[in-house]
Amino acid sequence: MKKNRFTPFLYTPTYILALWLAVLLFFSQCQPVKPLKATLHRKMPAAFRNQPDAENSAMLSWREYFVDSTLRSLIDTALRNNLDLAIALQRTEQAQSQVIATKGLPLPYVNAVAGAGVKKFGRYTADAVGNYDVQFSPNITREEVVPQVLPDLTVGLQASWEVDIWKKLKNTKKAALSRYLATVEARKYIMTSVIANVAEMYYDLLTLDNELTTIRQTIALQEKSLAIIEIQKSAGTSNELAVKQFEAQVLNFKSLEIGIRQRILEIENRLNFLLGRFPQPISRNTSLFQQLIPKVIHAGVPTDLLANRPDVREAEYELLAANADVQAARAAFYPSLNITATAGLQSFNPQFLLSPESIGYNLLGGLSAPLLNRSMIKAKFSYAKSVEIEALLNYQQKVLRGYKEVYSQFIKLSNLEEMYALKNQEVITLAQSTDISQTLFSTGRASYLEVILTQKNSLQTRLELADLKKEQFNAVIDIYKALGGGWR
Repeated sequence: MKKNRFTPFLYTPTYILALWLAVLLFFSQCQPVKPLKATLHRKMPAAFRNQPDAENSAMLSWREYFVDSTLRSLIDTALRNNLDLAIALQRTEQAQSQVIATKGLPLPYVNAVAGAGVKKFGRYTADAVGNYDVQFSPNITREEVVPQVLPDLTVGLQASWEVDIWKKLKNTKKAALSRYLATVEARKYIMTSVIANVAEMYYDLLTLDNELTTIRQTIALQEKSLAIIEIQKSAGTSNELAVKQFEAQVLNFKSLEIGIRQRILEIENRLNFLLGRFPQPISRNTSLFQQLIPKVIHAGVPTDLLANRPDVREAEYELLAANADVQAARAAFYPSLNITATAGLQSFNPQFLLSPESIGYNLLGGLSAPLLNRSMIKAKFSYAKSVEIEALLNYQQKVLRGYKEVYSQFIKLSNLEEMYALKNQEVITLAQSTDISQTLFSTGRASYLEVILTQKNSLQTRLELADLKKEQFNAVIDIYKALGGGWR
C-alpha cells in the first residue's frame, strides 16, 4: 500500500488545533436565536373625532398657550428652580457619561507602561543555564558578562483589542445612546407635568378666590337679612327662632370662608414647593378667571402623539435600548476575536535601554467561544429578551394611553361647556329668586325660611359654577399635556 504523504500531518499539533477550532466554531453557532418580530404600535385611528385636524395645539409653546402673564412668570420660576427637573437633569448627565464611556469600546485599549525590577535565578536551574551560559563552564560565575542578579527595565506600550465581529460592542453603544435619549425625553415629560401642575394650581387659586368673594357677598347679604329680622322681632312681627336661624346661617357661611382660606393656603404652599421656594403668598390676576385659554384647541392627528408626547418617545428609546441589549446578548453565543500586542524597550542595564537592540514586541490573536458556560449566556439572553418584550408592551401602553387621554379630554371639555351654560342659567335664575325673596321678606310677604333657603341654594349654585369653570381650565390644560405640548 502506498503511503500518503499527508498522513503525518494528521497527527501534528497544528492539525489537532485546527480540528478543535472547527468543533468550537460549530458548537458556538448552534441554536440560532430568532429576533423579536412585533409591530411597534397598533394601527391608530385616523382622527380623534370626526375629521382629522390639520393643526395641532401641541406645537404652540407654553408661552403662547397661556395668556396670563402672571402665570407665565410662575412657570418660568418653576422651570428654573423645580427640584424634580434638577434631578432629571442629573440623570441625563449620568446617561451622557455612559454614552461617552462606551464610545471607545470598539477601539483598541492602549496603555503606556514603565517598570523596573530584579531577577535572580537559582544556580543549578535551567533558567540560570539558559540566561548565563549554555554550558556548565566558569562563565556562569562571571558577573561581568551577565550579572546573576538581573535588573529588568521596561518602557513601552501595551494594547488590547476585541474585534467587533458580531457588533456586540456597537450594540452596547447603541443601547447607552438610546437610554441617554430616553432620559432627555423623561426630562421633557417632567417639564410638561410641572407646567401643567403649576397652571392647574394657579387656576385652583383663582377658583378659590372667586368662591371666597361669593361667600363674603353672601355673608353680607345674610347679615343684612339678620338685621331686618332683628328689627321685625323688636316690632313684634317676628320671633327669636327666625333670628337664631339667620345667625346660624351667617355662622355657617363664615365657617365656609375659613375653610376656603385654609385651602388657599395649602395650594399656595404646594405651588411654592413646585416653584422650588419656601411658602409665601402667590400673586395672581383674578380678573382673568372667566377667560378660558385658549378659545380653540386643535388636536391634529393621532399619529402626532408618537412625535409630540415625551413619554411615548421615552418608551420608544427604551425599546430601542432593549433591542440593542438583545443583539449584544445574542453576540455572546458567537466566537470573539481578541488581539493583544506589546512593544517597547527592555534591558537589564540602563545604558542599553535606548539602544536599538533593546527593542522588543509581541503580537497575539486569540479566538474564543463559549462551550461549557452557555447556560449562563442563555439566561442573560433570555433576560434581555424579556426586557425587550416588556419595553414593547410599555410602548404600546403609552401610545394607547395617550390616545385615550386626548379623546377623553375633548369629550369632557365639550360636555363641560354644556354643563357650564346650564349651571350659569341656574345661577342667574337663583340670583333673581334671591332678589325677589329679599324684597318680599322686607315687606313681610315672604317667610325667613324662604329667604334662607333661597340664599343657600344661590350660594351653592355659584360655588358649583366656579368649580365647573375650574374643571374647564383643567381640561384645557390636560388636553395640552395629553397632546404633548409644553416642552417646546
